[in-house]
Amino acid sequence: MDIKLITFKEVTADLQSQLTELYKQLNAELTQLDLATALSDYNTTNVVICLDDDKLVGIAMMAKYKVVSGHKGMIEDVVVSSKYRGQGIGRKLMEKLLEQAEISKLDDVLLFSGHHRTAAISLYKSLGFKLKESGMYIKKY
Repeated sequence: MDIKLITFKEVTADLQSQLTELYKQLNAELTQLDLATALSDYNTTNVVICLDDDKLVGIAMMAKYKVVSGHKGMIEDVVVSSKYRGQGIGRKLMEKLLEQAEISKLDDVLLFSGHHRTAAISLYKSLGFKLKESGMYIKKY
């Protein structure tokens, strides 16, 4: 298995097709941006993938941004293929993103997880994430 940070130039039609299928395991109703679009602007998104030969089996992303309270990273869209779960791939993806957070000198890294995702929550806690007592609000457009 190969865990690696990818760039805009490495996005192929085949990788995008595999990503579309993989994300259905996270949320079948999720409207996706294509990966090239997510990576194209301002170098603000890190994307880490796990390949088994040429098969995409896991992915995680971190959007980086600046606000008055500091430099932040928001981890999103962490998914490992159901056939590959329990092998430490999620941990390796997250560790690679956290390395990028250190390189980028981020002050905070945030993420959201559904309360029902107990395995993911255990992973995040083991990596040092703590539950923040706050409400999250969303407005869809």
